[in-house]
Parts: sequence; C-alpha cells; structure tokens
Amino acid sequence: MDNSISEHIFSSPTLSSAQLLKRVGDACKGATGDGGETPMHHHHALDVDLSDASLEPRSLPFVLQFNNLNYSVKVHRKVALSSLLPWRRSCLSSAAVEEPVAGESLFTRTKVLLNDISGEARDGEILAVLGASGSGKSTLVDALANRIAKGSLKGSVTLNGEPLESRLLKVISAYVMQDDLLFPMLTVEETLMFAAEFRLPRTLSKSKKRMRVQALIDQLGLQNAAKTVIGDEGHRGVSGGERRRVSIGIDIIHDPIILFLDEPTSGLDSTSAYMVVKVLQRIAQRGSIVVMTVHQPSYRILGLLDRLLFLSRGQTVYSGSPTSLPLFFSEFGHPIPENENRTEFALDLIRELEGSPGGTRSLVEFNKSWQSRKQDARNSEPDRNGLSLKEAIGVSISRGKLLSGATNDPSPASMVPTFANPFWIEMAILSKRSTTNSRRMPELFGIRLGAVLVTGFILATMFWQLDNSPKGVQERLGFIAFAMSTTFYTCADALPVFLQERYIFMRETAHNAYRRWSYVLSHSLTALPALVILALAFSAMTFFPVGLDGGLSGFLFYFLIIFASFWAGSSFVTFLSGVIPHVMLGYTIVVAILAYFLLFSGFFINRDRIPPYWIWFHYLSLVKYPYEGVLRNEFQDPAKCFVKGVQIFDNMPLGAVPDALKLKLLSTISSTLGRKITASTCLTTGTGILQQQGVTDLSKWSCLWVTVAWGFLFRILFYFSLLLGSKNKRR
Repeated sequence: MDNSISEHIFSSPTLSSAQLLKRVGDACKGATGDGGETPMHHHHALDVDLSDASLEPRSLPFVLQFNNLNYSVKVHRKVALSSLLPWRRSCLSSAAVEEPVAGESLFTRTKVLLNDISGEARDGEILAVLGASGSGKSTLVDALANRIAKGSLKGSVTLNGEPLESRLLKVISAYVMQDDLLFPMLTVEETLMFAAEFRLPRTLSKSKKRMRVQALIDQLGLQNAAKTVIGDEGHRGVSGGERRRVSIGIDIIHDPIILFLDEPTSGLDSTSAYMVVKVLQRIAQRGSIVVMTVHQPSYRILGLLDRLLFLSRGQTVYSGSPTSLPLFFSEFGHPIPENENRTEFALDLIRELEGSPGGTRSLVEFNKSWQSRKQDARNSEPDRNGLSLKEAIGVSISRGKLLSGATNDPSPASMVPTFANPFWIEMAILSKRSTTNSRRMPELFGIRLGAVLVTGFILATMFWQLDNSPKGVQERLGFIAFAMSTTFYTCADALPVFLQERYIFMRETAHNAYRRWSYVLSHSLTALPALVILALAFSAMTFFPVGLDGGLSGFLFYFLIIFASFWAGSSFVTFLSGVIPHVMLGYTIVVAILAYFLLFSGFFINRDRIPPYWIWFHYLSLVKYPYEGVLRNEFQDPAKCFVKGVQIFDNMPLGAVPDALKLKLLSTISSTLGRKITASTCLTTGTGILQQQGVTDLSKWSCLWVTVAWGFLFRILFYFSLLLGSKNKRR
C-alpha cells in the first residue's frame, strides 16, 4: 500500500502545488477508508520505503541548508601586571607583550566558535556533527535551532531555500537537550501523555492521543517501562537509556519536521546508545530531518548515520557521507587502515593536527577543494526537488505530521498554530501534572506542615493565655511580630520548587508547549490548597491557646491574614526563584530580605521614630501589613482596658515597690491632675495601644487587601522574570 500511495502522489512531475496537496489528501483518505482523520495507529501507513530508488523526489522533500555561519564571543583576557604598568611595559620587548587586535581590548579578546560553516541536512537522514570537546558541535546545533541571538549569528539558515522564521521553527522543530529534564515521580506513560496533551490539539480526542502515546512507546522500545516512574536520586526508576528515549519522545510527540539533539548518546553504554540512535533513524525515515551532535560514535552507530560534519575549533574539516571518509582521507594523504573505526581515526588525526604548528589549516583547505569538486558534480545533475516550503509543509500535514493542527493560511508561518491549546486547557493540564507529581512526594508538604505545627505549638505554649496587663500587651506585641514573620520564613521552603522545574519549563516553552502566563496561573492555583491547610493549622494552633481577642469573627480575620501572609510570602519566594537560579544563593537572599522586612515592620521601632531616609522601606515591608492587621484585630475594642490604676507603674522602676506605696503615689497623682484615679480606673484602652505603636494609617481590612495585593504583584513580577529570563538563547 505504501508504494502505491507514493506512486499515486508523485507519478506526475509536473503537478501544481494545489494538485499535489489534493492528491495527498485523496491518498490519505484512501488509506483510512473514509474522508475522516487518519487514525493514530495508521500514522505510519504512509511511510515511504527509502530503499526504493524509484521514489524520488521524497514524499516529504525538506532540505535544511546553512551557509557561511559565523559566531564569536568576547572572553576575558588573562592580563599580567607587567602589561598594565607603563614603565614595566617599556622594559619588555614588543614580542613579550601581546597587543590587542582591532575590535579587542586589553581585557577582552574575541573567540571564534563558528567560522564559515556550511552544509545541509535532508529529511529521511541523520546529520551527525562530530568533533572534540570545544570544537563547536553544540554551538552549531544551537545556531540551526535558533538558540543564538539574531544579531550575534552571521550567515543564513534556510528550509527549502526560504529563510526560517523564528515562530515557524518553534512549531515545526524540537530540541532535545543533553540533560534528561523530566518529572521524577511521573511514569513513562504519564510523561508522554502530558506531552501529548500539551502539543496535540484539543480537537483530537483523548483516545486518539492515548493511541499516539502507545504508538510512540512502541516506536521508542519502552513497552516494559511504560508503568515505571522516571525516578531520581532518591527514587528508583527507569534506566539511563530509557530516560534518554523518554526525553526524545516528549519532543517528538507532535511528529516535528526537524529534530535537534545535543549529545543524545552521552553517558550511555554502547547498547543503550545504539538503541537511541536506532530510534532516531526510524524518526528520520518517517520524513523528519534529524541533526545531532555525537562525541565518538561506535562502529554500529556509524552505520546508522547518513551525513557527517567534522568540526575542529569552529571550522569544517569534513562534510559528507560516512562511506566517503576512506576516499577523503586517502586523497588527503592519510589513508584509514582497513580494520580501524573510521570516525575514531578521523578524530585522532584531527586532534593530532590541532597539536601541530600549522593546526588543521591544511585539512580545512583540502575539505574546501573537495567540497567544490563535489558541488560541481552536483550542479551537473538536474534538480528534481521542486517543492516550496509552503507546499512541503502542506504535504507533511496531509500525511499526518505536525499533529498540533493546521490551517490553510497562505504563509508557511501561519499554516500551523503557535499553541496547540487555549490557555485554560494549558492551565488544567499543568495543574494536573503538578498535583500528580506532588501527591507522590507527600514528604515535601509534610515537612512544611510539620514545621508550621511545631512553630505553632512552641508559640502556643510559650505565650499561653496572655492576660490584659501591660506586660501582657508587650507579650502580645512580641507574639504577633514573631508569628507574622514566621509565616514568611516558612515560605522559604518553596524556593527549590521552581528551581527544580526551571529547565523543564525552559525546554517546554522554547517550542510553545504552553504559554508562560498559563504556567504562572496554574503554579499559583496549585499552591493555594497547601497554603489554606498551613494557614488553618497555624491559626488553630495559636489563636485560642494564646488568648487572642475577637471570638469567632476575630479568628476568621486572623486566619485570613495568616493565609494572606502565606500567599504573599510564597509569591515573593517564587518571584526570587525566577530571578536567582541557585538554591543556596536564593536561601541567603530570602533570609536576609525577610530579616529586613521584620526590622522595618514597626515592631522594633515605631513608624514615627524611623529615620526619614529609611521610611520608604517601612512601606515596602511585607511583614508591616499583616502585623498591623493583627494588631488592629487584637486591640480594636475601645472598651477593653489594658492598663488599670497601679498597673501604670508596671513597666517602670517603681513597679517593684509595694502595692500600698503605689496606691499613695496614685493618690498624689490624682490630686495633682485634679482627676480621681483609683486602682480600677482604666488608663489605656486598645485604641491607646494602637496609637502608641503608630498603627493609625490603615484599617485591618485594608491591611488584609494590601497583603493579598503584594502576592499578586509578585506573581506578575514572576511572569516577567520568566518572560525575560528564559529566552534560552546565547548572546
């Protein structure tokens, strides 16, 4: 059936693009038996037998070409002290002091990472970029994958002769990083299913998405590991080779046209590495362009590669098929011994030349002449690949590739949507994935809850049933300040959460799996249930045992302000995790800033006593607003008395004298003031306490809303930190 379909599509070389797409559509309908969508289990039904020489041009004729790519960076120069001192420089010979060349300075120099690199990669083939460490392999793949800032890279990258737009490349390609960035507590099947939910359109039914995942599991050879969790250092999971294949699977779930991979075989044994490259060969044979870096392929892996590109210090030293290697090096004057691995010989020779005085210049020049001879021979052959980029993408979509959906828009960049799903679907999938992963690691939330309960227990027993005396007032103030700051300190545990997901997020958003603000919203929503439980636990552990005022309504406000504090603290720490990529540095900064917030909250020094040049920090303090809100809640009753009669002497040196003497002093004060003051006369109410503490600006509900608003502000700042800090491009 495969050959008949291909012959049906390409039997006439003079077809217009419209006729071509129509024939492809008819062929797809014929393959499925009706006019409906091609079922997932028939997704391979239209594969072309690549060994059949009569089927040219290919059914998916894509050619990725790159010409004259140049990329350099500024690096710090090692400067000797003698070169900085004029009188020392004059004493040295001109040969002893390295003068900076044009475009450089005394402290920086230009390092060339790519130097006039050209080549091509075709669908159905694997292009392997080889070279020693530091030769520019990963840099070249980054350049092709649009992971280098536009102004820094010189040269052109085209697909079917047309420049690749960044938006289009994001949708039709995938990039598999060297590190396996996966959620540890999800199974292989769940990981691929979540990828399918992100990358496949919602118009595709759940059952068809599941069929696509099962077909991919079979294609990747992961049948026995489908129900096994990925695992990490603390949880046993799949093997290294299986992890690598899962990493590839999540990026090819939508069947991209171009697949980039950075060292997919690194860290694997020879069998696992061979299986990974075998999977890549099957992906290529389904009509994809596969570009990968590889350090030193084995003899078996070499048999799976179609094109090789050897680099040495950013320059091309060989570009062609593996079968041409012996002839190339034979003509260069270094024939490959019969029983030796061709790539190992080539890499050893390149390394040997790099250590020689002339470097690899002779090999680079020989490769240029070799390529020019090949180019002349190629130009003499008729070009039978006549499809434009739009036509080729149309053929691909008709055959079932790019499963993220398609339209009939005339421009290639608009033929496929930027995102497969609307934002509410993305939020639902992200929330489900986060909840599933967290539910399987209950110890993380358990530790946070335990810390809150222990802190609440210590505070409740330390400040047990405070009275309404002046000392009780001071103890209340101390309890409230410590309790409010504790809610923020316990939020520091949230710092590693995003840091662990950071590179997964960058990988997924780099190719438009979901919107950044969908991630921010789902991240916020999934955090709320845990914050409610923590706030309720802390409120119940402290409000009634300490003897705070207000009854049930007071408890409700106390719970709300504690919850708002957890919300603001969690948002603040989340924002910092988006700005600071290192855990230890993040903890240091969080602890320091929270200490400053407590210092300027108004507990240690009243607002009226804060120096004018620091008053701005008082209003920026996150602890200020919940602290003042709870004070308002506690001392809001104007009829409740906190200082009566002789209690006025409690916080004075006279507090140690006998009560009889205190009464005489009180009588003397009464006669002096002309006002009768007895042992039961109320001298200070809750309103007076608030005035003494300088809490006069905001009502308790205003304090609550300001605290909540701080939380939203930090979530918005978190979004902008993701927007600006996750470009994942070289400068």
